[in-house]
Amino acid sequence: MDVKTAFLNGELDEEIYMEQPEGFVVPSEEKKVCRLGKSLYGLKQAPKQWHEKFDQTMLSNGFKINECDKCVYVKSTQHSFIIVCLYVDDMLIMGSNRDIILTTKKMLTKHFDMKDMGLADVILGIKISKTSDALALSQSHYVETILRKFKAYDSPLAKTPVDLNLHLAKNKDEPECQIEYSRIIGSLMYIMNCTRPDIAYAVNKLSRFTSNPSKDHWKGLIRVLRYLKYTSNYGLHYTRYPVVLEGYSDANWISDSKDTKSTSGYVFTIGGGAVSWKSSKPTCIARFTMESDFIALDKAGEEAEWLRNFLEDIPCWTKPVPAIMVHCDNQSAIGRAQSSMYHGKSRHIRRRHNT
Repeated sequence: MDVKTAFLNGELDEEIYMEQPEGFVVPSEEKKVCRLGKSLYGLKQAPKQWHEKFDQTMLSNGFKINECDKCVYVKSTQHSFIIVCLYVDDMLIMGSNRDIILTTKKMLTKHFDMKDMGLADVILGIKISKTSDALALSQSHYVETILRKFKAYDSPLAKTPVDLNLHLAKNKDEPECQIEYSRIIGSLMYIMNCTRPDIAYAVNKLSRFTSNPSKDHWKGLIRVLRYLKYTSNYGLHYTRYPVVLEGYSDANWISDSKDTKSTSGYVFTIGGGAVSWKSSKPTCIARFTMESDFIALDKAGEEAEWLRNFLEDIPCWTKPVPAIMVHCDNQSAIGRAQSSMYHGKSRHIRRRHNT
């Protein structure tokens, strides 16, 4: 569902005055101003006021707000449940039966000017495909749009997002089309965050040079676009069973002689499909391989804790939420995580990483 003119529903807490609207100026009173009675598009507090108004409406109708994500609203009884996800003025509604969904839609329509978009097919540029026992998310149409927008649709295909023979370093010369580079990075980040964890490392690496890109950085960027063309139908696929949440973490250690910081990453899956992932560059410098993997494992643990708390408020999930297994391929890091003893080269880890 979509809320029409959502920001106009907010209630103002402050006294705000504005010039008389064009076409509605009172004759001989041109110097007077108008006092706003409701929130208005363009006000810096408009998004906040709209969200508070929506919160009040949902709470007054028996919904609870998810403590980990304030845009997720849940209402459950002994025999049914419904979940409402809000993104600015777009809503995705999921329920255990048709009746509770229709009741919620009527309630929302009573309070706001709504547009019912019907069965969810595409939301926020993400295509939803469903079968009796599976669900898939993809952005093939969005990929095609950006390929045409950035004139890469006719480029040759690439089977991997990264060219291992291309070594990226800081540009010491003038930037090459910096604004266009930033636009492409922004588009790639949206795809990466929504449905494409496979390009997370490449986009994270290339985004470090957004302020001053070189020709080599452009080659790496075009490589990702060529890879997206080759894999435009890739997406996320979730099966009904087994519904198990588990994570994987990994890191490298000084893979580039010109950059002493490692790159770490993690991914969490449910039903075989990724639900959370990240590739990032830690702010601290790891002294050896075990420490870099330990840092990655620590970040994965933070995300696992958030996911577990999030699922505690989801009614269709088994309670209590079981422990989440996080996989790591570094035996030294696993041993360090399972031991309370610090000695030798690992003595600094407790103080540096607060573990």
